[in-house]
Amino acid sequence: MEKHVLNYRVIVEPEKVEGKIVYNAYCPTLDVIDYGDSIEEVLESIKDGIRLAIECLLEEKKEVPKDKISEQLIATVRISTNRLTPAI
Repeated sequence: MEKHVLNYRVIVEPEKVEGKIVYNAYCPTLDVIDYGDSIEEVLESIKDGIRLAIECLLEEKKEVPKDKISEQLIATVRISTNRLTPAI
């Protein structure tokens, strides 16, 4: 059986829940979301979710979307504003 290696972009963000920090992970290409108590835990967990999403797509005979990471630009944009609340 031929093996394929796929790379997917995953965004990890910390979140405070009931005084504790947890990590949310999101794979936008496959729309997979997961969370964990550490970055390592959430990355391992989302890998399982990504594998499951791919397996489901293959079983349904659907195309598996692939990230074109080498063609992507990931950047941040800093915006300055004097107002953070809506005008009333």
